[in-house]
Amino acid sequence: MELTLNSSSSMIKPKDARSSRTQEGSPHMSFAQMKPPTYQFQAKSSVKEMKFTHEKTFTPEGETMERFEKLHVLSYPHPKNNSSVPVFVMLPLDTVTMSGHLNKPRAMNASLMALKGAGVEGVMVDAWWGLVEKDGPMKYNWEGYAELIHMVQKHGLKLQVVMSFHQCGGNVGDSCSIPLPPWVLEEISNNPDLVYTDKSGRRNPEYISLGCDSVPVLRGRTPIQVYSDFMRSFRERFEGYIGGVIAEIQVGMGPCGELRYPSYPESNGTWRFPGIGEFQCYDKYMKSSLQAYAESIGKTNWGTSGPHDAGEYKNLPEDTEFFRREGTWNTEYGRFFMEWYSGMLLEHGDKLLASASGIFHGSGVTLSGKVAGIHWHYNTRSHAAELTAGYYNTRNHDGYLPIAKMFNKHGVVLNFTCMEMRDGEQPEHANCSPEGLVKQVQNATRQAGTELAGENALERYDSSAFGQVVATNRSDSGNGLTAFTYLRMNKRLFEGQNWQQLVEFVKNMKEGGHGRRLPKEDTTGSDLYVGFVRGGRIAEDVEEASLV
Repeated sequence: MELTLNSSSSMIKPKDARSSRTQEGSPHMSFAQMKPPTYQFQAKSSVKEMKFTHEKTFTPEGETMERFEKLHVLSYPHPKNNSSVPVFVMLPLDTVTMSGHLNKPRAMNASLMALKGAGVEGVMVDAWWGLVEKDGPMKYNWEGYAELIHMVQKHGLKLQVVMSFHQCGGNVGDSCSIPLPPWVLEEISNNPDLVYTDKSGRRNPEYISLGCDSVPVLRGRTPIQVYSDFMRSFRERFEGYIGGVIAEIQVGMGPCGELRYPSYPESNGTWRFPGIGEFQCYDKYMKSSLQAYAESIGKTNWGTSGPHDAGEYKNLPEDTEFFRREGTWNTEYGRFFMEWYSGMLLEHGDKLLASASGIFHGSGVTLSGKVAGIHWHYNTRSHAAELTAGYYNTRNHDGYLPIAKMFNKHGVVLNFTCMEMRDGEQPEHANCSPEGLVKQVQNATRQAGTELAGENALERYDSSAFGQVVATNRSDSGNGLTAFTYLRMNKRLFEGQNWQQLVEFVKNMKEGGHGRRLPKEDTTGSDLYVGFVRGGRIAEDVEEASLV
């Protein structure tokens, strides 16, 4: 997913699961080797609330008309662990083509029909900066998204839209390539310091460096102004649908749409799980900020560079002086550097969320932002992989409470990943604890009064993964989930056993995690439930539509 510019030359490197918003970037053991446990769920009645919403509706001809229609109210926000949790499904990364049209509309129509029948609340789509504004500064093309909104609304579903200011392509799960807008890449070519840089000088134009957030480097506008103009254009284009069919807007704040630094790029083998990654603070804007921060506290010599003993991408913590058990991370210098590095990330998120909350204020839409689930080396003292990504989380420093408080300041839902992972599934040498990490984030959001939503990090179809999400939501250790977004819609999802698992999961989340397994017979009156799936008809319908 990365175009890596070495010094003055550039080369495309293939590589998070979300550059395109897909996973957390960790190739784990084969799920086929896992033994999924069985889960017993107890039934609990649920109540569906309804309301009348006055909103515009797209017609196939692109016209709009006013109408009152009954819409199912989104179940979130609701902080109680036993509440109904709506489930969304992520759409393919290439849902809208580079030419600006809806990709494979017949297959999409069949898929949405199936999802609606399964009880899914809605779907999520990336609004790619590199696609919408590719023709020039402030020249926006939203027509492919207008087609999608009409189709989603026709099926009575809701839509989560991600303001994706990052490059798609090269991360785990990325199936297509959507670079940043050509005119932005031209600016990067003229000024390579616009993108994140590691200590070896490797450039990563997956996302504009936050070091230049307030510098007018993009043809007279700052990156924050460019992102704000993009979001403002979206609001103006879809004014009548935001807060209705468009139920949530997720603000992309970094690579893979996550609030983090691109510390673990997989392109061309740069990083490999469970490597610690590298600090991304060597472009001239970040170095200037570090120098100014050092001078402000009277430590001028600390501002000349990042840590010299932090190792390389593929190292383990004990391979380095900085991250080892009693390493530099736990010294006065280490605390100085991490306070600056993580502080810059928090400031970036604060600026973007402040802008988004102002632009969408009064629209009735839910705002969210995403934080990465970096679970490897969580069981070490330094939490090395989290530190290089910008999360100052160590044995003696909580890195997620400040983030949760910043989200709460703007009334933004914190979306966290790796909800489906279990500690026992991870390789021992990686010192992983996705369960411990999720618990910490649950506690941080509860303490900060911040709503928490979730995603799975990797493609999973097994009962073990779905059961872990349900168990996390029911846990008394912290916040329950206000919503869950499943990664991702593809042909495999509609295959019999996979589809059955999803339908059961959706039902259990709607019932607060207390539902029973669905019976084999169709009890809903819809042939899109389990009994229908066993005939293989959904997968066949989607396949047939995709070929037309």
